[in-house]
Amino acid sequence: MMRRIATLTLAAGVAAALLPGAATAQRFENQVAIFAALDKVTARISKLEVELNKTSTFGSLKVTPRVCYSRALDEPPKTTTFVEVEETMLDGQQKRLFSGWMFAESPGLNAVEHPIFDVWLTGCAQPTSSRPTTARGNQPGQVGQPGDTEAAPRRRVRQ
Repeated sequence: MMRRIATLTLAAGVAAALLPGAATAQRFENQVAIFAALDKVTARISKLEVELNKTSTFGSLKVTPRVCYSRALDEPPKTTTFVEVEETMLDGQQKRLFSGWMFAESPGLNAVEHPIFDVWLTGCAQPTSSRPTTARGNQPGQVGQPGDTEAAPRRRVRQ
């Protein structure tokens, strides 16, 4: 009996998530990603505020965030950034150390770990607008625009 109740509860939750008009998490696009960087030799932690698509240097590392998303203060926190980290080698060549998503709420999940330096996301700053976007990138209540590369939302068809 308990298994059936758990299954029905799960099914109701999934159905509620798929219904049109269901609550969706709204995110803000920001212009600045904020990182903490640790120099393990000197035990110095530095705060790096880097504008999107700009590069900041910390020791031999170059940090370049591409996007930075955050949520409204009244929602559960979820701050993410897509970042590229390169190391300048002694011969002057660049070596890609990391390219991927970082999560401020889980700093150990995708932090850059280097023998001398560590870099992790701590937050975002300077939202691009006061209106948040939904997880699909459109304004709340807005359907995809012509030319969007994202697929249209699926609709359930009765059989």
